[in-house]
Amino acid sequence: MPLDYNRPAIDEMSAKQNIAEIGTPDMTDKASEQLKASGWTVVEATGFISLVGPLWQRVVNGEYEYALVAQDKHHNRRGLVQGGLLMTFADRSCGMTARFVSGRPTLATVQMDTHFVDSAKIGEILVSRPRVIRSTRSLIFVTTEVSADHRCIAMANGVFKILKNDA
Repeated sequence: MPLDYNRPAIDEMSAKQNIAEIGTPDMTDKASEQLKASGWTVVEATGFISLVGPLWQRVVNGEYEYALVAQDKHHNRRGLVQGGLLMTFADRSCGMTARFVSGRPTLATVQMDTHFVDSAKIGEILVSRPRVIRSTRSLIFVTTEVSADHRCIAMANGVFKILKNDA
């Protein structure tokens, strides 16, 4: 049977649910209200990340944390959160942390490793708590764990180059 990439593949998890209920705006609104009530604020973004987000942030004990609500637009063919979203979220949250640590406005990702540990469901709040491992004059090494409801979904390590100008 040939694969049809225009229609979703229904797995056991989504077959047990009413597909129309997955990722409803009501679910997203509830998650957003939960984040606001816990001290999270929306990160202003343009370009690609604005298509992915909204991205949320807060500072806890001097450490930056980031959150993203998994929406219907983030699903893969199985109805779970697409791995590319997890990679984008890890890259952006690690990069923002590297930028804050360096005090420089522009950095570039030069390397990013991602390990997928578990699957995330549409409607879950994804959280990233990046940590700087080492910082040199030109490179910053960062690691993070992306979690959902205290489950490790993905682990990522990135290296970010501090750029000399804004080009």
